[in-house]
Amino acid sequence: MPPHRSAAIRGAIDGHICLVLIMLFLISTKLAADQPLAAAGPIARSCHDCGGVQIPYPFGVSSSGCAMAPSFEVDCNDTGNGVSKPFVGNIEVVSLGNGQARVMNHVSSSCYNLTSRQMNPADVWYLNLTGTPYRLSDSANKFTVIGCRTLAYIFDDYNVGKYMSGCVSVCRRGDLSSAINGSCVGIGCCQTNISTGLSYYEVMFDYTLNTSGIYNHTPCSYAVLMESSSFTFSTTYLTSRAFNTSYGGQVPLVLDWAIRTTNNCVEAQKNITSYACKGDYSVCLNSTNGSGYICNCKKGYQGNPYRQDSNGCQDINECQDSNNYPCHGECHNKPGYFDCFCRAGSRGNATIPGGCRNDFLPLKAQLAIGIAACVLAGLFAFLGWEVIRHKRSIRKQALLRQTDEFFQQHGGQLLLEMMKAEGNIGFTLYKRVEIETATKNFNKAQIIGEGGQGTVYKAVLDGTVVAIKKCKEIDESRKMDFMQELVILCRVNHPNIVKLLGCCLQFEAPMLVYEFVENKTLQELLDLQRSKRFHVTLGTRLRIAAESADALGHLHSLPHPILHGDVKPANILLAEGLVAKVSDFGCSTIDEKTQSMLKGTPGYIDPEYLLEYQLTAKNDVYSFGVILLELVTGKRPLSKESKTLASMFQEAMMDGTFHELLDSEIIDEASMGVLHQIAVLAIQCLALPGMTRPVMEQVAKELRRLALSDEVQQCPQPPLVLEGLNFAVMGSMCTTSLLYTEGNSTGVYDLEKKTVMSTEFAR
Repeated sequence: MPPHRSAAIRGAIDGHICLVLIMLFLISTKLAADQPLAAAGPIARSCHDCGGVQIPYPFGVSSSGCAMAPSFEVDCNDTGNGVSKPFVGNIEVVSLGNGQARVMNHVSSSCYNLTSRQMNPADVWYLNLTGTPYRLSDSANKFTVIGCRTLAYIFDDYNVGKYMSGCVSVCRRGDLSSAINGSCVGIGCCQTNISTGLSYYEVMFDYTLNTSGIYNHTPCSYAVLMESSSFTFSTTYLTSRAFNTSYGGQVPLVLDWAIRTTNNCVEAQKNITSYACKGDYSVCLNSTNGSGYICNCKKGYQGNPYRQDSNGCQDINECQDSNNYPCHGECHNKPGYFDCFCRAGSRGNATIPGGCRNDFLPLKAQLAIGIAACVLAGLFAFLGWEVIRHKRSIRKQALLRQTDEFFQQHGGQLLLEMMKAEGNIGFTLYKRVEIETATKNFNKAQIIGEGGQGTVYKAVLDGTVVAIKKCKEIDESRKMDFMQELVILCRVNHPNIVKLLGCCLQFEAPMLVYEFVENKTLQELLDLQRSKRFHVTLGTRLRIAAESADALGHLHSLPHPILHGDVKPANILLAEGLVAKVSDFGCSTIDEKTQSMLKGTPGYIDPEYLLEYQLTAKNDVYSFGVILLELVTGKRPLSKESKTLASMFQEAMMDGTFHELLDSEIIDEASMGVLHQIAVLAIQCLALPGMTRPVMEQVAKELRRLALSDEVQQCPQPPLVLEGLNFAVMGSMCTTSLLYTEGNSTGVYDLEKKTVMSTEFAR
């Protein structure tokens, strides 16, 4: 992030620096002769001031030797007209405080190009703080996206990073009237939080959304990570370039900084030489954003905790600061605190006005009053205990009434009548106390999954491990539909669908109880395959795909079809023997009504659904088509170039180069004829318009046929073995016999000395 300067300016500056250094040398020589050198000598004003902005230690102006380390140096640059401003690299620093820095960040924009008839990036920025004391503040910043048909992503370093998030902003059918000033909830404006510990940030726009019909109203889209308290949405940002121009192309951004040489205070204090907290009155605090620590003065002290001289932590004389430390009696300052008491002849609380009163009662009267006060205190304590018991009883009764109200509100009585009419359907209605006990009062440690439809907890009910999903609140108008759906779901008995065991309707939001699948997900299996730690044959991939498609087809074919709405590898669980089980559909809708909130995951969302928010079975078909492409290519649904895997594969099919995208691990496991049939099936699932896509039952039938073909079956799935306390896998008959492990390995596998664990994909 180096700032750009001309050669002439650099030459002029170098000349002035030489002259200043000579003068400083002469002055320092004279000072050294006149007075002894202190432990932390006087620091020139220019070391810690730039253009009126204070640069406190451990920071310092670069090339002055004032900073604790080079990473804490701040450049003081001349920005023109004799105005100096502090910079870190090419980022302007607005203010520096203890633990936080406020800087100016560039706005990324994308505007419609009339020639190409699509959105093209105008300015797309990134910020790399790797190797510096700074981290992007997750508490003070939000990723902000502005536009009427805009999907933007924020991610860390593409080569080594693991973080990616996004935000979608839509004006339905290009109607700007639904956007509201000050409201940033997805209509024209969207904001989302970021993860902690990020030191790299980059913006990417999704250019596949069609904006040709609205560019004359909303020509540009914007995305930036910025301080959330500094932003108020205005509808003029949609119809003009006001958002970018009003801020000069930059917006405030908050950075968290710390001493990053060690992980925490315990490790830092082991080396007193490098320990940054100086003096007896400084304390160490662990960083809340990444590794490291910051220093602070103890209570009752103020100053710079990183210095040991007179500018370090010094005692606060509270008696001289009556505004912050009021005392209406006699004040005595002490190190770290102060005493404030009433003057002789009075008593009371001297810290409040009128708190001291004259002591005119004799000792016997005071004693009598004290005894009476004790008796009254005991009486009031007894009465207070009775009141507390009474209130507890009232709260308990209120909770019982509320529990019953929730049960009736969610249609519990209707469900009881339906269950009675249906007979024995193997469905259990659990009580509130059972759910609270099983989830340990919804302890965060019990959470095993979170999504757009609810939160999933691992629990034990009646001695059986189950998964309890806390759904979002249901619309009162859909109460009957929701009850019907529960009856339908509890009757769904499919080997590739997670079984619904029961529910609890005594909470504000319904709780659904499912069977618990012990092993991992298809997403984790794909990640292991990409890292070459696990080899998955083409036959196994086709079988998992066929089982998943069969499950979705079964849900779609019910008398009241169940639409999943968020089909992705993370929602396909893998049980013993890598058997696929579709999950996370219990809180989805059973009809095709328009949705008020966006469902799905970036990369898997059907483009048609983004325009209408109307969920159909064809949306699930599209999402499954993306999963099928992942299985045969091993690639992620979104690339660094903001291209979706679906669009890349469709282009390759048109060019006849689709085989270049296929996973090299499976190319030799079947003829190109089989792989071409799989590619054609995936393209059919991604077809536009959606009505031309096949139904899931047809997709499942074709996948089963391909999975059972002789060419695919000749390469069996290799088993898992225990190798150096890590799971590894023998190479298949069709590829190599090399073992992929992370533990210590001799490179030779002895069947008599190793233990075959099973073909199960264990946790």
